[in-house]
Amino acid sequence: MTYWNNFDVDAAKLKEYFHSHKTVKEFQAHSSKVHSVGWSCDGRRLASCSFDKSVATFTLDKDRLFKENTYKGHNGSVDQLCWHKSNPDLLSTASGDKSVKIWDVRHQKCSNTILTKGENINITWSPDGNTIAVGNKEDLITFIDVRTLLPFNEVQFNFEVNEMTWNNSSDLFFLTNGLGYVYVLSFPDLNQRHIVKAHPGTCICIEFAPSGRYFAVGSADASVSLWDLKNLACIQTYNRLDWPVRAISFSHDGKLLASGSEDLYVDIADVTTGEKITDIPIEAATFTVAWHPKEYLLAFACDDKDQFDRKRDSGNLKLFGISSD
Repeated sequence: MTYWNNFDVDAAKLKEYFHSHKTVKEFQAHSSKVHSVGWSCDGRRLASCSFDKSVATFTLDKDRLFKENTYKGHNGSVDQLCWHKSNPDLLSTASGDKSVKIWDVRHQKCSNTILTKGENINITWSPDGNTIAVGNKEDLITFIDVRTLLPFNEVQFNFEVNEMTWNNSSDLFFLTNGLGYVYVLSFPDLNQRHIVKAHPGTCICIEFAPSGRYFAVGSADASVSLWDLKNLACIQTYNRLDWPVRAISFSHDGKLLASGSEDLYVDIADVTTGEKITDIPIEAATFTVAWHPKEYLLAFACDDKDQFDRKRDSGNLKLFGISSD
């Protein structure tokens, strides 16, 4: 298959690596459920956000996370976060309090707050750094110019809008919907370019590979599909999970794809063949996963309960890929 000429993947070596790097470490982050995790572009920091209205940042030292700061300022659940694609000090968050906040982690403060029209549930930052898109519960997407800190466009959809993202050149905007489609819009004019019937069930999450040549879509039909951007052709599927796929992430080299769901493991697949490289046994549903931008370290969070109080969320982060030696 010509798609994989540049990958040079050795599945056996990856399996061997994770046989000795299968340890998971857990770190206290929040007092309630963790909704989203993400690495800064340089990999020095991991951020998380939570139902407890807070945002936390951690610094990475070898195989340990050290809490750097907890940010408070949102008045509602913080549902999703995203980092600037090239500035490792800027982080944005979307909250049910009808606001977007931009945090300057170097100075440990909120640098800007942008008010929006609804309860926000997802957010993405364009690769060129100029635009933030935020979606709310009413399927309204608001586009914010980061240079002026003002919304410059809004699009109201008449169907369920889930995750959204840009391609690497920031001239195409992608969103997944509840009818199993991926919509492709030109940017910034937001004209409809393509509608791709990707899955028979709801399309939940979407992510581009680091190369920008491929993107993956996770669905309520418990599968993940891989698409070639140039031809909008499906070139691979991953079908080991039994529950809706809620979160996906490509490794830094594009060789691995992690998928999280309500299954009691996180699946890690060989992108080229779909073969299982390893999995991570867990005890609760997983709704957020994020590979480190330079290493085979996977951050994720589960819907865990406190070990001493089963009615209370644990609020913990997990880090996988640590040597068992």
